Amino acid sequence: MAYRPTAATRRSAQAKREALLGAARAVVAQSGFAGAAVAAIAERGSVSVGSVYSYFDNREALLAEVFRNAAEYEFGRVEAAVEAAGPGPDDRLRALIDTFADRALRGRRLAWSLLFEPVDPAVDRERLRLRQSYRDLGEAIIVDGIAQGRFVDQDAPVAAAALMGAISEALVGALNPDTAPLAGDDPDALLTTITDFCFRALGAPAHT
Repeated sequence: MAYRPTAATRRSAQAKREALLGAARAVVAQSGFAGAAVAAIAERGSVSVGSVYSYFDNREALLAEVFRNAAEYEFGRVEAAVEAAGPGPDDRLRALIDTFADRALRGRRLAWSLLFEPVDPAVDRERLRLRQSYRDLGEAIIVDGIAQGRFVDQDAPVAAAALMGAISEALVGALNPDTAPLAGDDPDALLTTITDFCFRALGAPAHT
């Protein structure tokens, strides 16, 4: 008689799989994708290496899912902050910049891995999807800002791509694990500079 998994065994398998994803994310947050060897993930999850391969076809597939889950979570926090900021494009833009930068600076190693670390092709495909999500969010704000006369008329998709690129690139030095921020570095001053630049780039009136 062929074995048929019960609801209980399916729940158990799903729980073990989720635990391995959690272990993998913890390793990535500490050591980056380069340091996320299957052996390190198995050790973190207190299982054998063979057990990892029982739930994931290979390391690349596992790390792609880790990236996707982490990226979706981080994007969800930024999107929620933008929605909570209200209908005004100025407030929504500020919420996007503040939340994106604040979360990156509070989780520097993970943010570096999500945004900049060299990764396998499967993981890089997830990164491209992540970037598109942020561009779409920025584009919606810019379109509304143009319609309301808050931003100068411009190509919104291109402006959104440039905006997110500027925010990300401005954070490189603060996030790079090989060049830890100096003791005198001021995250608030960095955020103010990024925000001022983005508003000026969109032709917005001086923000308060």
